[in-house]
Amino acid sequence: MMRQLAWLLLLATVWTGNAHAHKPSDSYLVIKVDGATVQGQWDIALRDLDFAIGLDGNGDGEITWGELRARHNAIAAYALPRLKIQAKGNNGINECPIHATEHLVDNHSDGAYAVVRFVAECPKPPSSLELTYSLFFDVDPQHKGLLRLEYQGTTTTGIFSPDKSSQHFDLTKTSLLQQFLDYAKEGVWHIWIGYDHIMFLLALLLPAVLVRSHKHWEAAAKFRPAFIEVLKIVTAFTVAHSITLSLATLGIVTLPSRLVESAIAASVVLAALNNIFPLFEGKRWMVAFFFGLIHGFGFASVLADLGLPQGALLLALVGFNLGVEGGQLTIVSIFLPLAFWLRGTGFYRRWVLIGGSLAITLLASVWLIERVFVLKLLGF
Repeated sequence: MMRQLAWLLLLATVWTGNAHAHKPSDSYLVIKVDGATVQGQWDIALRDLDFAIGLDGNGDGEITWGELRARHNAIAAYALPRLKIQAKGNNGINECPIHATEHLVDNHSDGAYAVVRFVAECPKPPSSLELTYSLFFDVDPQHKGLLRLEYQGTTTTGIFSPDKSSQHFDLTKTSLLQQFLDYAKEGVWHIWIGYDHIMFLLALLLPAVLVRSHKHWEAAAKFRPAFIEVLKIVTAFTVAHSITLSLATLGIVTLPSRLVESAIAASVVLAALNNIFPLFEGKRWMVAFFFGLIHGFGFASVLADLGLPQGALLLALVGFNLGVEGGQLTIVSIFLPLAFWLRGTGFYRRWVLIGGSLAITLLASVWLIERVFVLKLLGF
């Protein structure tokens, strides 16, 4: 069975080896508060800016440094009004005007990014900040802004999205405990919006309340065996992705994001197809462990994008991982009782197990095509 898994991983590696990275549209915002001065750096993907305002002047499909430099003012004029910084102190709430100070370019795992450094001057040192972010939300509702806020040696993180475009940060309550809770919250949020991780887990859990007999699925007689099967799958997935999340976050092992993202999509396809054409019958926990190692590298890329506080690296890692587990257990606790209740019905066997597995296969196949051929077919 492990030999079959190894061949499947090798197939995914060969298939995706020459693929470009594919990941959701993100920007990276670092804000440092020093007295009444707020300094910032904003990394924005060139591909997103090119779509929004046009950077490729001659239309040859390549963005040169000259073309980027010619659009520096346009980039600042487009981006900075879409970030508002308001300071709260003894004198009430005041807006801190932002102006660009420097333009650079940098490379992230998924391509080149324009770097806009800026400064904002507040009337007085703030006790809290209100940040409002709206970059690209009008053209890409799936865009996320990943924030790292630094103040007096502590780090706070946040993720901006269309439904969380304004967020409040109390600078007087930053602590190690707060950092831990922030990263735990981001772990929960990531698993809940990580559709590929959720689909992989559900594909493995769908048959857990059934047993295979004479090439047919039948309802499990008791809850205990189903619960043990789910426990084995969840534990294997948790242990596996915790290993690679830690190794990648600590810089011990790294993999190209192009391979990781594509292999994650391939794992979802294989897990769902296994419900229709069982290859790893009774060994789903081994599948969960094997591909959980790949999913761990995906979690690590998110954690790296959020930015890790060097003074509390282990704390952030543990908090994020526990958040992922909490979000995962919430999904399982909702799924298992409902699936067990429906397990004896033809509806569950035909429409939930088979139909659901076919739907997951189709969806994950589209994700795989997107990630291999750098396409945008779906909005998530």
